[in-house]
Amino acid sequence: MTLDIKVGPPQLTVHQGYTVMVSDPDGQILAEGDKGLYFLDTRLISAWAMFADGVPWKLLNGGALSASAARVYCTNPPILTAGGTIAENTLGLVFGRHIDGGMHEDVDIINYGAKPVCFSLELSIRSDFADLFEVKGKRVTRRGEIRTDWSPETQALTTTYRHDDFSRALKVTAVRQHAAMTYANGRLSFTVDIEPGASWHTGLLYDFANGETWSTAPKQAVADYMSSDAMKAQKRWAESVLKVETDNQTFATAFAQAVDDMSALRLPIEGTDHMQFVPAAGLPWFVALFGRDSLIISLQNAIVHPEFARGALLVLAQWQATERDDYRDAEPGKIHHELRRGELAHFKLIPHTPYYGTADATPLYLITLHTAWTCTGDRTVLARHLDTAERCLDWIDRFGDRDGDGFQEYETRSPVGYANQGWKDSGDAVMNVDGSLVEGPKALCELQGYVYDAWLRMAQIYDALGKGDRATELRRKAATLFDKFNATFWNEAEGFYAYALDGEKKLVMSIASNPGQCLWSGIVPPDRARRVAERLMKPDMWSGWGIRTLSANHRSFNPFNYQTGAVWPHDNGFIAQGMKRYGFHDETCRIAEAITRAAGYFALDQMPELYAGTQRDDSNFPVQYIGANVPQGWAAGSIFSLLQAMLGFQPDAPNGRLYVDPALPHWMASLTVRDLRVGAMSFDICFERKGDTTDFTVLDGPSDAVIRRAMTDWAEQLRGSS
Repeated sequence: MTLDIKVGPPQLTVHQGYTVMVSDPDGQILAEGDKGLYFLDTRLISAWAMFADGVPWKLLNGGALSASAARVYCTNPPILTAGGTIAENTLGLVFGRHIDGGMHEDVDIINYGAKPVCFSLELSIRSDFADLFEVKGKRVTRRGEIRTDWSPETQALTTTYRHDDFSRALKVTAVRQHAAMTYANGRLSFTVDIEPGASWHTGLLYDFANGETWSTAPKQAVADYMSSDAMKAQKRWAESVLKVETDNQTFATAFAQAVDDMSALRLPIEGTDHMQFVPAAGLPWFVALFGRDSLIISLQNAIVHPEFARGALLVLAQWQATERDDYRDAEPGKIHHELRRGELAHFKLIPHTPYYGTADATPLYLITLHTAWTCTGDRTVLARHLDTAERCLDWIDRFGDRDGDGFQEYETRSPVGYANQGWKDSGDAVMNVDGSLVEGPKALCELQGYVYDAWLRMAQIYDALGKGDRATELRRKAATLFDKFNATFWNEAEGFYAYALDGEKKLVMSIASNPGQCLWSGIVPPDRARRVAERLMKPDMWSGWGIRTLSANHRSFNPFNYQTGAVWPHDNGFIAQGMKRYGFHDETCRIAEAITRAAGYFALDQMPELYAGTQRDDSNFPVQYIGANVPQGWAAGSIFSLLQAMLGFQPDAPNGRLYVDPALPHWMASLTVRDLRVGAMSFDICFERKGDTTDFTVLDGPSDAVIRRAMTDWAEQLRGSS
């Protein structure tokens, strides 16, 4: 018998938009720790606990009903009251909460005992109004003043934090309660008086304030919320995206959970009708507008929900830098990294207003623009964002290449900037073979690939716009970079590319996963691609649960560390797409199996941001990284990358075509995709593995528009070779 093992942190999360509440499984928040209710990067609730005459309740079970709703079941220990002892396990406590603007809680208690009971239900709520950055860094500093106001008439407790012109507030109001709420000794209390077999109820509304603007709590109870307009809208979104049917239940479950995660991570775009969305990076720390993350998630969703790309292109263009600001690592034309709304950002104590310390978001913007066009066929997307794209291209030439040597380098100019500005942005992520940190400016290998790919994709766009001279110029620059990169970064003895060039232009030959993303961008010549793929699949890099970020033979390797040995699902997804680009179907499917299988071990089948790079065998399972964000956008999106890779997805909406190069793995005999949208077309397609080949049948949609084409042919066409 196979045991169903589930791993992951014991916590309960509900969230919507820019609000997230992370608690223990019993719904409570300990006074010490980093859990809490966060609103616009401020922790409005730092401790939450419920008692019966001072005695904590016993958890039975707690779980999420949806991303924005949860319910917890508890019972009582023995409770000593003035009327006698309430026997253990004779009271049933059910409380639920859901977020939609503000937060609504329902508290229901049933007396299953033979005697009437009377006790005080107490709710302890503390608010430290700490900035998210300080909570995460475990260094909370109180700068302003907290004031609490209690109104018996309105049954409302309001706690307000003010620091000069920065203000946040939390208001808790009792509604539909069986008894009046009182406030004393720092606790909200109700007198609960219940006859045998009877029940008691109260509702609590939590409103949040950003300055003078309030986000009000939903009025409907949790049970009603599950059939509310908000939930119906979420279901309509899920029904509009790609669906899969497959004989492999592990993949089907992982895909369905990834869709749920994407739905939950949608952020409405300010200034629109709130029907356009941009994906958040992940919970609990990254419910914010990110450049790199939003663009990567949009690329992953090309096959599932291409409209994410529209939203990301729109909102990131609004924040494109227009001037140089060294404190924020900003330069004209650069796409930002991270925008924050908390107290530290408000007073510019951190540079995230926004912060521009990312070297890859700008070329990724161009790649996303091309992807949005090929998936939708909408030329207005090009017209709307062409000026932004031109500024991105100018930034790549003027600022991305810091010393004019033809390569992209980065180095922070800010005293509080990030030392590493690729996707591996932890301080210890880029190291020499001896384990010492690389001195900058640093030229990461994958950055060169991103720019190469961006230039070729923009050349296609300029061709479509009738700007042939501009297209020719970009293809010429791409060809020059291709030759220079392969002459400089390749190490024949290793049969692999350098991780980076250091500040003295010396090769950093630490064996890492980064060259795998060079396959994704196509900057690797075919005769070297096989060697790169084989090197990535050697035992020191291949954990069995995916490709590690760093070789197990490296002096800095640690399978439990953030980016020096752990496995990142999104990195593996991009590498799998790169493998497919060069026709390495077996390696693609091997990565797909590892990542998909790992997903099945995690709680709720939610793919975490990363997990340990420990070696897989028959006696173990994946180990989640402490503090990994769950759900996390590009981790969930890795399933979509793997799907694109297995199907050889090549949308060509401008010409009314969908090209595919399917190769299903041995562990998946059939796969049907439904509601696959390419431009104005929609398809249902069944893929079936027959021996060593995969056939497909168009079940719905224009069958003559779906054409088999090898990914290697697509790569040649992108280079303009045919």
